[in-house]
Amino acid sequence: MNLRESWLLFAIGSAFFAALTALFGKLGVAGINSNLATFIRTVVILVVTAGILSLRSEWAKPSGLPWHSWVFLVLSGIATGLSWLCYYRALQLGPVSKVAPIDKLSVAMAIVFGLLVLGEKPSWPVLIGGVLIVAGSLVIALF
Repeated sequence: MNLRESWLLFAIGSAFFAALTALFGKLGVAGINSNLATFIRTVVILVVTAGILSLRSEWAKPSGLPWHSWVFLVLSGIATGLSWLCYYRALQLGPVSKVAPIDKLSVAMAIVFGLLVLGEKPSWPVLIGGVLIVAGSLVIALF
């Protein structure tokens, strides 16, 4: 397996940076409007992503992209924005040690969506892992 192209490497990187997002977000949202904090974060993401696209010469003409990609990417962007707005407000109001794990219920929800919408095949490890994520989130939220 080529590690640089491994989905697992990128998934671990995603988890690591999501943990930093929670930590830095909690520190950054203190004393300011959570919606403004989300806006600042979004601008930074735009600049960083544009820089990566430029450095890798990966820009493409928007007109060359398929319409279904546009539809689903716009919907994904809306969902991301709403998720971030909720996340930063939750961080402002609650402890990061509870907010971040509860936010990860998205993993269990993504498993369900993958099974129902995308027709992915369930496996025992995926189902058991999803149940454990839900159970862990409930323990963290309720106790």
